[in-house]
Amino acid sequence: MSFRCLALAILLAGLLVGSHAFAQEDKKTDDDKPADPDTGESTVEEKTLGLLPNPFQNYGIKFAATYIGEMLGNVSGGLKQGAIYEGRLNLAVDVDLQKLVGIDKLTFHANMFQIHGDGLSRNYLDNFFVVSGIEALPSTRLYEAYFEKQWGGKKVSLKFGQLAADSEFFNTKYSDVFTNASMGWPAITSLDLLSGGPSPPLAAMGTRLLVNITDQLSVLGGIFDGNQAGPGPGDPQERNRYGVNFRTNDPPLLVGQIQYAWNNKKGDPNLTGQIKFGGWRHFGPFSDLQLASNGVSLAAPTSSGTPLTLAGDVGAWAVFEQQLYRVPKSDDRGIGVFARVSGAPAVRNLIDLYADAGLEFIGLNDKRPDDKFGIAAGYAHVSKRAQALDLDYRALAGPAWPMRSFEGLLTAVYQYQLRDGWALQPNFQYVIRPGGGATDPTGPMPGRALKNASVFGLRTTLKF
Repeated sequence: MSFRCLALAILLAGLLVGSHAFAQEDKKTDDDKPADPDTGESTVEEKTLGLLPNPFQNYGIKFAATYIGEMLGNVSGGLKQGAIYEGRLNLAVDVDLQKLVGIDKLTFHANMFQIHGDGLSRNYLDNFFVVSGIEALPSTRLYEAYFEKQWGGKKVSLKFGQLAADSEFFNTKYSDVFTNASMGWPAITSLDLLSGGPSPPLAAMGTRLLVNITDQLSVLGGIFDGNQAGPGPGDPQERNRYGVNFRTNDPPLLVGQIQYAWNNKKGDPNLTGQIKFGGWRHFGPFSDLQLASNGVSLAAPTSSGTPLTLAGDVGAWAVFEQQLYRVPKSDDRGIGVFARVSGAPAVRNLIDLYADAGLEFIGLNDKRPDDKFGIAAGYAHVSKRAQALDLDYRALAGPAWPMRSFEGLLTAVYQYQLRDGWALQPNFQYVIRPGGGATDPTGPMPGRALKNASVFGLRTTLKF
């Protein structure tokens, strides 16, 4: 199946549907604006320190800059104990081409990362629930760069270019306070999809169509290049170090979602909520987690050392979010709860079952309307096929060989708004059975059992 042909089909579908679109009323939370990958907030309408000049804003050009710096320390468990500092500078530009050159309802968005520092999960934990959403190999890289065309007062939206999926698919607004990466793009998709899927720090070439059928019911679908780093050994971030591979010839990744919201208009005094159902279909090659290409276990001395290749992969998810309490005379302040669950076939996926849930407390104090507090828990089950490989290694190496089963996460975060554009986030994360309880038996450090880890962190976010 050709990525280019499918992308063209979606473009044509957007044009046909858009010709019959009609206006949509404002929602409590506008999900249609470009999302800052650091905070989940709009890069167009945001509270900042006011230090970044925007001399061309009247012409439709707006610049944004966000810096996140954080210290994280592992005081027990994992691979070893220690602390790191890491940071990411995100530079973005948004262009309203209607204001600039008169093209109706066409915008352009692009942003780049400057990433520095070490990663705690990579170097100290070896776990699935990566403890920071900004953890990545040090580099300066392009992230997103896309055009968006809208019809009928945001009734229909079409994006095309280099895109991320995590800001629109499988997401929930009540997880934005959390610093753990999996509270954004869940561990099941980041571990099961080739190159981690279209998510930080690697976006992918593609196109996304959103149709708001009514003010409550929406459908969206996307087609992405299925391996934005390209095939090969080693870390995908090294194969696409600067974010400019712009690959379009890999087997495609299709993503779809249907979502229904209630009480979601601005000014509605009732409690808002939303439910989403979605899934993905990948047409590329995937590796069997137990068998080698010559049909024996990868643990066997006679193994070819190369996994058996399997064709294609699929996954599905459901998301529920509900406002439990609303601060009077506000839209989004209050208490919200979320829950997500996802599954994928065990034969070719390391994680075959994933679930998380949490509570977010938003601006409950009128004197501190931008403060947030969240608590959440997550669960990632190691697939039976991966566990079967562990059993094969145990049969060869002896009963002391560790078995992987699941990884769990408990986390709490407080976001303290010092002033507009500047926030501090002390956070705690307790990682249960990192890596499922052991290192990858085919990785560089096989056969090591991993104990529960306690992680403390402090993040600062500056929006200029």
